[in-house]
Amino acid sequence: MIRLAIIGFGKIARDAHVPALQAAGGFELKAVVTRAGCDQDGVRCFDTADSMLAALGGELDAVTISTPPGPRYGIARQCLDAGLDCLLEKPPTTTLGEIEELRDEAERLGRVLFTTWHSQHAAAVEQARDLLAGQRIKTLQISWHEDVNKYHPGQDWVWEAEGFGVFDPGINALSIASRIMPGKLIVEDAVLRVPANRQQPIVVRLSLSSPAANAPLSAVFDWCPASADEWTIAVETEDRHLELRNGGAELIVNGQPSSPTGPGEYPSIYAEFARLIAERRSRVDIEPLRLVADALMVGRREVAPPFEWRTQPV
Repeated sequence: MIRLAIIGFGKIARDAHVPALQAAGGFELKAVVTRAGCDQDGVRCFDTADSMLAALGGELDAVTISTPPGPRYGIARQCLDAGLDCLLEKPPTTTLGEIEELRDEAERLGRVLFTTWHSQHAAAVEQARDLLAGQRIKTLQISWHEDVNKYHPGQDWVWEAEGFGVFDPGINALSIASRIMPGKLIVEDAVLRVPANRQQPIVVRLSLSSPAANAPLSAVFDWCPASADEWTIAVETEDRHLELRNGGAELIVNGQPSSPTGPGEYPSIYAEFARLIAERRSRVDIEPLRLVADALMVGRREVAPPFEWRTQPV
């Protein structure tokens, strides 16, 4: 039994991590770190990672870190040094240097480090990857549109320097694209629309290329869309057209639905974490974070109108 604690016990931990832990088996949730209180029977609650590690000592084997991105590096470093295997929510850190250092430290200490790009575990992603293996890509179009008021209501941290802005959902699309593409993705150009009163973009348009593609590839991330939410990746090869819809949960091939075979995002994540722990090996994927970093480096910034949270439902 893997004795686990969750550091950062917010909505995603309650709605996704806890049910997946229960379904996976082989895990025992021992503690959570949160300032909002814990409603899990038999689970100890702490205000800080420091207090949890001091109190539980050797009673833990692993941690899930699902805080906002900013503090993840420091918390993960502390947990690795305490002898714990670490599962990191996405994005694993805010810089490439931080995740590379954590990877090296985990290897030095013999600990397991798992960067969990949850959208890569969506039910249809591996099918799409298999269908595209060895193919030449004619087009790839990513449309990732959602209302920030719905998914991050009042959460000002998403607009701060370490908050990623619309890249917070957009990095999910990039994690899928980097997983299914048969060649490396390169950021050629980026337009970043940043509200006048914020530090992070609300709209991003990317132009991409790949050694496996015959033409430019594109992505649009929009946090205040005029239409309904959309999480779609459309890919065309010489003989087929693929669409991953609903964030990778559905696959359409040449206009025909294909039944997904995967168990879904978080059940797949915890099944893999258990395997990695049993095999004593890490899985550290930095490609989605690298693509965001490259976009920020080459991006041309445009000033967008000031953004204010919508207080009344529309």
